[in-house]
Amino acid sequence: MTSDSGAGRVTGADDRATAGDPGTSGDRCAIKDLCIDVSDPSTMAAFWAATLGLVLTELDGGLHRLDDGVTQHTVWINPVPEARTVKQRVHLDVLVADVAELVGRGARVVDELPHWTVLADPEGGELCAFVRPPERLTSYRLLEVVVDAVDPEAITAWWGDRLRCTPRSSDDGSFWWLDPGPGVPVAWVFQAVPEPKSVKNRIHWDVLGETDGLVGAGATLMRGRGDGRHWDVLADPEGNEFCVFPPG
Repeated sequence: MTSDSGAGRVTGADDRATAGDPGTSGDRCAIKDLCIDVSDPSTMAAFWAATLGLVLTELDGGLHRLDDGVTQHTVWINPVPEARTVKQRVHLDVLVADVAELVGRGARVVDELPHWTVLADPEGGELCAFVRPPERLTSYRLLEVVVDAVDPEAITAWWGDRLRCTPRSSDDGSFWWLDPGPGVPVAWVFQAVPEPKSVKNRIHWDVLGETDGLVGAGATLMRGRGDGRHWDVLADPEGNEFCVFPPG
């Protein structure tokens, strides 16, 4: 995470997406939900449910679902054997009335910046908190998804083509973003960092779409469906993992 990213300065980032059909045929897709890999699912599910304003449901095998009845708001808490080892390449920006709320749930303040606070969640994963007055807070508290990128312009253009969104950029080009829309529930921000991706992302997104079309557009098939999985695992041109579920 950079010390002065564009997170939270995206025009319209507080607005919520409206319903609609973004189209999911060919190389098109739509965001389905988010997944967070964790070592301690109970602790992390409780933290993120309260932080995002979602209802927690415990499932078999340590899996937890966080939701509020809106499909695109769903977050899956996935237990994995590996612990966090490096700065997360994908992090979430959230809205809060007071940063103390997050600290009370087990987060730790890492840095205080003029417009937001950088924190670490109970397992050390980065997140940014943006304080808003009560009248501007909604029950759903995810502000935006932020992704580190070596070439933010190129990867934003790639996802913009897939999600049918027009990329927008900061004045200096250090970060690019996609505004919320039918296929994107919150702003998706890609910020420039010098280091390349080195390990599997602990936060990834699932999409509704067609694997063949996405691979034809430049994604890489990492693992095909099978053995009880009804989704394919792909990587975008910068190596970010995402899962593809068939539409409908």
